[in-house]
Amino acid sequence: MTQNKLTAVVLGAFALTTLSQCFTKKKDEGKRLYEQHCQSCHMEDGSGLKGLIPPLASADFLQTNRNNLPCIVRKGMSGTVTVNGVEYNKEMPGVESLRDDQITNLLNYIHTNFGNNNERYTMPEVEKLLQACPRALN
Repeated sequence: MTQNKLTAVVLGAFALTTLSQCFTKKKDEGKRLYEQHCQSCHMEDGSGLKGLIPPLASADFLQTNRNNLPCIVRKGMSGTVTVNGVEYNKEMPGVESLRDDQITNLLNYIHTNFGNNNERYTMPEVEKLLQACPRALN
């Protein structure tokens, strides 16, 4: 086999493997991550805990804080936050162990469920936003 054919075969196999993972194992990753890391506080339907934990369902905060959300997921957040006109002041722990692609999938799940119809994130966008994260969010 010539070098060009071998390169084409290797690249083709890599692309096929990568694409098949996108449409199989990762298909419901955002939902799975939400259930594992977020649902216990923000509830199954994203409604939050009245007066204590802010909702994610139809939440204006998702649109007005888009650039901060990847950092909030990774680093957590403390201090007062206003969601849909209601103030909340409960610390949210971050999930440092999530990879950039997992944060992307999680945020895209939240942005397209619970009555939300927000623009999806791209991997390069999330990677860039995470690089700019401060050490701790307040």
